[in-house]
Amino acid sequence: MTLPVEKHYALIINPSAGGGRALKMLPEVERQFDARRMIFRVERTRSVEHGVDLALDAIEGREIPVVMSGDGLVGAVGGAMAGVDCPLGLIPAGRGNDLARGLGIPTDAAEAVRCLDVGFERLIDVGDANGERYLGIASVGFDSEANRIANDAKILKGTLVYAYAALRALISWKPERFALVEKGVQTRYTGYTVAVANNGFYGGGMNVAPDAELSDGLLDVVVVGDAPKFRFLMDLPKVFKGTHVKNEEIETWQTASIEVRASKPLVVYAHGDPLTKLPATIRVLPRRSR
Repeated sequence: MTLPVEKHYALIINPSAGGGRALKMLPEVERQFDARRMIFRVERTRSVEHGVDLALDAIEGREIPVVMSGDGLVGAVGGAMAGVDCPLGLIPAGRGNDLARGLGIPTDAAEAVRCLDVGFERLIDVGDANGERYLGIASVGFDSEANRIANDAKILKGTLVYAYAALRALISWKPERFALVEKGVQTRYTGYTVAVANNGFYGGGMNVAPDAELSDGLLDVVVVGDAPKFRFLMDLPKVFKGTHVKNEEIETWQTASIEVRASKPLVVYAHGDPLTKLPATIRVLPRRSR
């Protein structure tokens, strides 16, 4: 009879995630690990880069890294682990937790640890933008300004910060000119946003790409074309249900690779953080992370 291999976990926590939510959750998470007799140690990150290094060190030490943070650190670690023969655990502790939402991982500490203990694994695709990897959605345009404002809003917590950022960005927004290139064919658009989605969710539950699948080997492109600001504002609630894609100014399709250009070098964001600048070649790395 072959005895099961004992698993060791490296719990990598971002102390500032969720405006301090991660630190508040830590005692309960530790209790849940102990109650399930799961062997673990805790490491606190000093930066995203430090968190990635901690995860890679854990893998080298034959431990399973478990990220307890928001989408930013999870995306960075998951991207760095693409192609590595080791699973990545996730305990949602940020403001948005959109990757966990797409994977069906609960935000409750006890339930998240239970999922980890059960050990269900899923291979997912990884996005790549100019060599920078991401797991969720790479977006540019109006989203760039909204993300910048959200990151500067240190006082607001939870999904409220995303609504605030969208309203602030809308006040000064002017339509942007985009050029999308696929297989040598260029198409021009004028409007708000170009999103290239691996996961369907971003911004704390906005289902911007309702047909996106994390493991279908394709990325979902969502272009939000020009529309009056008032109508854009009134249609924002539709994004949470994913029904906005029925609007005439929105186009969606799937691709394995696309080049995004604009009239100026806008910043592409993913997981709420800057990823790269335009022009950007964005492609999918099929089923590279688990």
